[in-house]
Amino acid sequence: LLARQMRDLDLFDATEVSADQLKEAALAAEAAALAVKGVTNSAGSGASAGLGGIVLATSHGFIGHYVGSRFSRSTSVIAGEGTGMERDYEFSSRQHFADLDAPEDIGRKAGERAVRRIGARKAATGPVDVVFDPRVARGIAGHLAGAINGASVARKTSFLRDMKGKQVASSAVTVTDDPLRPRGQASRPFDGEGVEGEKLLMVEKGVLNHWFLSTSAARELGLITNGRGSRSGSSVSPSSTNLAIEPGERSPEDLIKSLKSGFYVTEVFGQGVDMVTGEYSRGASGFWIENGELAYPVAEVTIASNLKTMFLNMVPANDLDRNFGTAAPTLLIEGMTLAGA
Repeated sequence: LLARQMRDLDLFDATEVSADQLKEAALAAEAAALAVKGVTNSAGSGASAGLGGIVLATSHGFIGHYVGSRFSRSTSVIAGEGTGMERDYEFSSRQHFADLDAPEDIGRKAGERAVRRIGARKAATGPVDVVFDPRVARGIAGHLAGAINGASVARKTSFLRDMKGKQVASSAVTVTDDPLRPRGQASRPFDGEGVEGEKLLMVEKGVLNHWFLSTSAARELGLITNGRGSRSGSSVSPSSTNLAIEPGERSPEDLIKSLKSGFYVTEVFGQGVDMVTGEYSRGASGFWIENGELAYPVAEVTIASNLKTMFLNMVPANDLDRNFGTAAPTLLIEGMTLAGA
């Protein structure tokens, strides 16, 4: 199972970025955001460049190494005044410097997002169909990754612990995990134990096929590692790599237009996710949907359901952006509950 030849996944960019260049990018992003009408203040802007790597030698005779670079830009701004102030952000993070979004685009998007939230109000309590913006949908994908982690399954702390080989999501949902994707944010030629992983269909048309496994987690479950061991110091535990909820056939606009009323969620907060039972309850903000259109901003509400039900009622859109270690398109989840006014 050990990696015999080190694959070149194009993870390292030797571009040298000076402190002055980073400062200029951060200031340019901030200036672009402040230029958006309605933006009243900056909550901070930044840029970074760095690299890291691993050299691993094991008692099984494995020796391997790789290096990866990382570049990022971000900005956060405030729109409105007094009790009507709203905050939002935008960022870009890539392995290669040339792949970064322009600082002016990052700033403009952050400013526009913040301004759109001015005048937010509560929505009425009741059942609701929810459309999750990709920024929030990635969190839903992360909950799924945690539920199919072999260590959690072995400890019986996952709500999907008895569901391997069974339907855990709608037939529209396929979830992949690929550690060997070139320039992937979570790519690696070998895992924390020297094992070369391969692309896996973790969930195929709603059916759960695999757990994320390291050697120790696999032994507890009577299985064999699939190269998902992640090393932290001397300990290794399973984790996802480039995880993606694969895109569906409909556009985000089509999903929104299909709803007479609903809630388009752009941000969630709070820790209301129980991975043992699947209960899900998060504070949320976004936009109310009326007759297939985004009607007005919404804040100070709570959305709730159970992740088991949410996965079974999930419809993915076709706008997947793979430039994240955990990626998801816009998601429609029917039949949630909203607590508001």
